[in-house]
Amino acid sequence: MVKVTFNSSFGQKDLKKTCTGEALIPEERDPEDGVRVRQHSKVWCWCMRLGLALMLSGVVVGGAYLYKTYLMERRVYFCGVDYREQDYMVPEDDDMVDRPSALRHIEETVRVLEEEEVELINVPIPEFSDSDPADIVHDFNRRLTAYLDLSLNKCYVIPLNTSIVMPPKDFLELLVNIKAGTYLPQSYLVHEQLIVTERLERVDQLGYFVNSLCKGRDTFKLERRDTILGREKREALSCRKIRHFENKFVVETLICEP
Repeated sequence: MVKVTFNSSFGQKDLKKTCTGEALIPEERDPEDGVRVRQHSKVWCWCMRLGLALMLSGVVVGGAYLYKTYLMERRVYFCGVDYREQDYMVPEDDDMVDRPSALRHIEETVRVLEEEEVELINVPIPEFSDSDPADIVHDFNRRLTAYLDLSLNKCYVIPLNTSIVMPPKDFLELLVNIKAGTYLPQSYLVHEQLIVTERLERVDQLGYFVNSLCKGRDTFKLERRDTILGREKREALSCRKIRHFENKFVVETLICEP
């Protein structure tokens, strides 16, 4: 009897060859699949480009808005002007004449909110004057002016005097010209005397800017007093002086308590 056997390794080699042969057979593909892939790739690229363009335009528009809002309309100016304080005297013939005094200098920080129609002024401690440092708000919408005497930490409110205070748009143009050097003012001094009349218990109804300045501080109402220098005998009043400019001239504001 003859026994027939098969080599197992031979069988495995044939199996490997068979598997290898099947792996080398290329799969049948639709030619349109390659076209679809290329089309999808182009669409994706255009979407990316469009998205980047929108992002860049948003950055440009946002930057322009921030520049306009915070650098143009809310610019802060550090300004100084020279002025002459007129010394008044009454001669024997009772005709009042003026004698110009030495040239003086005043500085302040100004912030103009053109859209809100508000002027914010900070008067630092003067170097060669006996006036007080102050923060001032001119609110043209509310028609109010508020003074914060920084030496006393007291606030004073009065109706806006539009004959003295220049409107925000015109005042901003003046500040730009001063900064550019096209207008170098040599101003004169205007006096105004304000009298404390009563205490204000609530300032929250006077608008955002006046309320922000005076909230939590003793606040008083003021009235104007028209005086003629050298002709009217002044009463014995306790007065504080604030010198500032909000026009082409310097204003000396006397805040007096009876």
